[in-house]
Amino acid sequence: MDTDTATGEWTDSRDRPAARRAGWRPGAWWAALLFAGVSVVVGCRVADTDGITPVPQLLAFLPWLLVPAGAGLLLSLLARWWTGAVWGVALLGLLAWFIEPYGTTDEPAGPPVAELRVLTSNVEFGQGTGELIAAVRREEPDLVFVQECEYTCDAALRRELAADYPHRRAVEGGGSEGSVILSVFPLRAAPGVPATMGMPGAVADVRGHAVRLQLAHPMPPLPDQVGLWRKELDALRDAAAEDTGTPAVLAGDFNASQDHAAFRRLLDTGLRDAARLAGADRTVTWPARTAPAFGVQIDHVLVSEEFAAHRARFLDLADTDHRALVVDLTLHGAG
Repeated sequence: MDTDTATGEWTDSRDRPAARRAGWRPGAWWAALLFAGVSVVVGCRVADTDGITPVPQLLAFLPWLLVPAGAGLLLSLLARWWTGAVWGVALLGLLAWFIEPYGTTDEPAGPPVAELRVLTSNVEFGQGTGELIAAVRREEPDLVFVQECEYTCDAALRRELAADYPHRRAVEGGGSEGSVILSVFPLRAAPGVPATMGMPGAVADVRGHAVRLQLAHPMPPLPDQVGLWRKELDALRDAAAEDTGTPAVLAGDFNASQDHAAFRRLLDTGLRDAARLAGADRTVTWPARTAPAFGVQIDHVLVSEEFAAHRARFLDLADTDHRALVVDLTLHGAG
C-alpha cells in the first residue's frame, strides 16, 4: 500500500499497471488500424498484383508507407502491445525489402558502337512546350519523346526544332492525346501501340544500327480506370516482347513505378530502367511541385540489354507537373 500524495489516501500500487495499460488502449487500436491499411498494400506487393482501388494508387507511394508503419510500431511499443510490435517490425522489413531496385543491371557484353542521349518530357497539355524547347537546345539530345503535346505544342516543335530534328513520328491530338518522337537519326515507320493517348513507334537508324523506339503514355490508374491502365501497360509489354532481337528504347510517362506489378511485367521482357542503371531509380518525377522531397518516379527510359546507361538527370521545367528525364546511353554491338 502507498499514500496518494494528492489526496492523502492509501492506494494499492498493484492497480497502477492495469490503469496504465487501459490508458494506452487507444494507442493499440490506432496502431492496428495503421498496420491493417499498410498490410493490404504490402500484401498485394507480396502477391505480385496491383489489386483494386485504392491499392494501385497507394503502391505508387510504397516507400512512404514506412511512415504509417513506423508510427504504428511506436504506438505499439508505447501501449506495450507486443503482438503489434512484431507486426510492425514485419511490415517495416517487407517494405525495406521491396524498396530495393527491381530488375537486372548486367553490363552489355559487346563492344560499344554508338553514344546517344535521350530526353523524355510530359509537357502537361502543351503548357511546358516553351521550357521543353529551351531544354532541348541546352541538352542537345539525339532522341526526344514528348507526351501531352497537343496541336499548339506540335506546331511549336515543328517551327522551332525541325532544323535540328528533321525526323519525327507523331500522334496528333488535343489535350493529353498528342505525342511526338523527334530524332536526329533517320526514322522509318513502325506500328505504335493503340491507346487512349498517343503512343507512336518508329525504328531509328543509329549510325547503321536499327533501334526500335516506342513512346509510352498509358492512362493513369484513376479509381474508375484501373482496368484500362493495366490493359494499356500490358499492350506496351506485348509490343516490347514482339522483337527482343533488336535493340529498343521505350520512353515516356508510364504512369507506373517499379512497385506496380504491371510495370514489372514490362521489365520482365528484358528491358532495364536507365535511371536505375545510372543509380537514380527512386528519384521523383511527379508531381514536380513537391519534387524531389515527395513523389514518385513514373517517367522512365527503358532500354534493352544492348544499352548501358551512364548518367540520368532530372530537369525542373516550368508550367508542367512532370520533371523531364535525360539519360546518356551507349549502344553495344553483339558480344
